[in-house]
Amino acid sequence: MRKRVVLTFPPAVVHMPVTYRLAKDYNIASNILRAQIAPDEVGKLVLELVGDIDQIEAALQWLQDQGINVSLMGREILIDEQSCVHCGLCTGVCPTGALVLQHETFQLNFRRSRCIVCEQCVPVCPVEAISTSL
Repeated sequence: MRKRVVLTFPPAVVHMPVTYRLAKDYNIASNILRAQIAPDEVGKLVLELVGDIDQIEAALQWLQDQGINVSLMGREILIDEQSCVHCGLCTGVCPTGALVLQHETFQLNFRRSRCIVCEQCVPVCPVEAISTSL
């Protein structure tokens, strides 16, 4: 099972080795999609968790018990195919290569599985064909 979560750390626990504990104690692989963590400040970490559903649920409960706010990531990038002019501006800001322009056809290709919903593509679209779901 895969789950994407956003962890918000209070300043007192940003030093905690979260991904290590998830792997060691719960046998969960974690892929860091986005991180903004600094000593003595509130931190945010976007993770994709892979493992047994029961272990993931237990790990999420452990995180909450540590004072870490856990929220499931339900937002997605949406592309309006009718509005898109395939200009490729979004491909230049996509950090994961989820948006690519096909060289042969000059058509935009969106690989949803690579998208981390960083939303950097939304403001650069000149025709507002890219948005996020709620």
